[in-house]
Amino acid sequence: MLFEGKAISVTLGDEGIAHLVFDLQGESVNKLNRLTMGELDQALTVLQNSKEVKGLILSSAKSTFIVGADITEFGHVASQGEEAILAMVAQAHTMFSGYEDLPFPTVAAINGMALGGGLEMCLSVDYRVMADSAQIGFPEVKLGIIPGWGGTVRASRLCGADNAIEWTAGAKNYKAPQALAVGMVDAVVAVEHVDQAALNVLKLAMCGDFDYQKRRAEKTSPLQLDMIEGGMVFETSKGYIAQQAGKHYPAPVMAVKTIERHARLDRDEAMAVEAKNFAKLFATDVSHNLVNVFMGDQYVSKLAKKSAADAGDVAQAAVLGAGIMGGGIAYQSASTGTPIVMKDIAQAGIDMGLAEASKLLTGQVNRGRVTVEQMAATLSKINPTLSYAELENVDVVIEAVVENPKVKMAVLPEAEATLKKGAVLASNTSTIPISLLATSLKRPEDFCGMHFFNPVHRMPLVEIIRGEKTSDATIAKVTKYALAMGKKPIVVNDCPGFLVNRVLFAYLAGFAALVNEGVDFRAIDKAAENFGWPMGPAYLCDVVGIDTCVHAGAVMAEGFPDRMSHGFKTAIEVLLDNKRLGEKNSVGFYKYEKDKRGKNKKVVDDTVFDLLKGHIASPKELSEEEIMNRLMVPYAMESVRCLEENIVASPTELDMAMVYGVGFPPFKGGIIRYLDSVGVAAFCEQAKTMSELGGLYQPTEKLLAMAANGESFYA
Repeated sequence: MLFEGKAISVTLGDEGIAHLVFDLQGESVNKLNRLTMGELDQALTVLQNSKEVKGLILSSAKSTFIVGADITEFGHVASQGEEAILAMVAQAHTMFSGYEDLPFPTVAAINGMALGGGLEMCLSVDYRVMADSAQIGFPEVKLGIIPGWGGTVRASRLCGADNAIEWTAGAKNYKAPQALAVGMVDAVVAVEHVDQAALNVLKLAMCGDFDYQKRRAEKTSPLQLDMIEGGMVFETSKGYIAQQAGKHYPAPVMAVKTIERHARLDRDEAMAVEAKNFAKLFATDVSHNLVNVFMGDQYVSKLAKKSAADAGDVAQAAVLGAGIMGGGIAYQSASTGTPIVMKDIAQAGIDMGLAEASKLLTGQVNRGRVTVEQMAATLSKINPTLSYAELENVDVVIEAVVENPKVKMAVLPEAEATLKKGAVLASNTSTIPISLLATSLKRPEDFCGMHFFNPVHRMPLVEIIRGEKTSDATIAKVTKYALAMGKKPIVVNDCPGFLVNRVLFAYLAGFAALVNEGVDFRAIDKAAENFGWPMGPAYLCDVVGIDTCVHAGAVMAEGFPDRMSHGFKTAIEVLLDNKRLGEKNSVGFYKYEKDKRGKNKKVVDDTVFDLLKGHIASPKELSEEEIMNRLMVPYAMESVRCLEENIVASPTELDMAMVYGVGFPPFKGGIIRYLDSVGVAAFCEQAKTMSELGGLYQPTEKLLAMAANGESFYA
């Protein structure tokens, strides 16, 4: 044994071959935390001073290789400024370059996931052998940073500038064939043969059949790229990536600029460029907020897994109502491995649900993500029926019929009567209180809300709603099912609109008032998009459906009349009166035309202004800041009320629900983090200036007390 620690060990085997094995104690995966980095440095010293070692293999004792750096440990450095960040990065660069410069050949045996710093560790050695089941990639731009431990330098030297740009700016995980095709790895074998293949490669390098010194020279020299070719690659990439990433996310473009800046430098000079740009990004609010979103994601995932730990598996599910939503739920369940019964009262509904599932699968086939055979296998997991008898053996039933309490309270007891003992019944309602629907049932303890967001296959959030009588076992089972479907379940307590829609409709109430006062809805949409929202509120209403918005708005107005009722006819209601339903019938606030790819494209429709003339005030102009204050104060205030009323258990769960459910801008960290960044006291003062607008704009007593005491929601 040359070295033995709590994260890695180094042993010396036959022919002078050393084996460095990653196996972080007490963790299910390997990660580059401070312990691991410290031990890697100690092991490097041992390897540099050993006269017996003739070659080195890096491998993992776990099913993953290294999932990346432990951002929870290194995140605190960001608050210390760029100099502290540069010092941290310099230490990593020195160590990784030390492994690259060892006086003997080195090989990484990548048996599983190698991401971020884990991939950068692999790139620091001479050769990489990858399991055919493994994935590798650079996810750093999702955290508002770029690869900072040599990734931009070594990837560009190994694979060329164009491939390195795609990998470092795109934040995707790549499978083995893709990694081999661009030269990120040197060989791909079955996972059970990775160690032997790595040993074979190492021996070929040790005996001189593979020229590892030539490989090192390529990795440590300037990039071989002429000026004209380089100019085309970098300028084209910067324009395309800037358009894709958007102005609020600087890291992807910085990845391109970094590779461009160090392309004609040797390794150590190039590393200094990478370090400087990494430090600049890591010290920004955007990175800080994206790191918090990442950590929030981990937190809610752990809560969900803990809740679901003791629940039995969902072997068979069912959905009632086979429309677009039911078909989407059926597709999501079947495609993630859980067979599902799709029940409707009419064949037309069944046909619609199957068509929706088939459309989604056909899209997957056309994009090369699944084969025709896999599509057929998924469809075979969907059992369409007109009979309740097919529900006798299911574990979870999701009711997804029309959003009407009378209809739901007629359907739910019919379903309950056919279910076996211990089966769970859930309603995919978006606004109707679960405790109200439960009054129609004999076993309310086995009933809860399971609110999916549309489109089901894209939106990650599932709100799990606990009614007054819902049991813990029921919550656990539907949480486990949501996890099995690849979703992000967050448990909330019952009220009209629950969490996400309750907050969203406070925002839309602010929007309705602005339009009523004469502010152009196009200016409102533009302000919201510049703020960072994926779409403005008018466009959002069109996408959700004008009829859906009016119906949900009425539920919210009844539930919270002091804040969400209007003393005027809203523009949304006027559009519904004129049968403008949004995207679903191609006319709403905007009209919709098909582009060359057959997708809806919104365009201005002048006729809508004539329809609204008699219902809104004379044109009124506000600055973007004024518009966003009018929208975000109600949004934040209703979020605070949900925390105070224990609708949601923590600021982190609330923030993540809003990011997952309605696309709150991740670079702002979540609505509660945004409120903290404004400052509770400053926010309350801002709200007070608009208090004459009504209850949506009036701070709660608890929030005013927090402001007076200088408190924030996050430490």
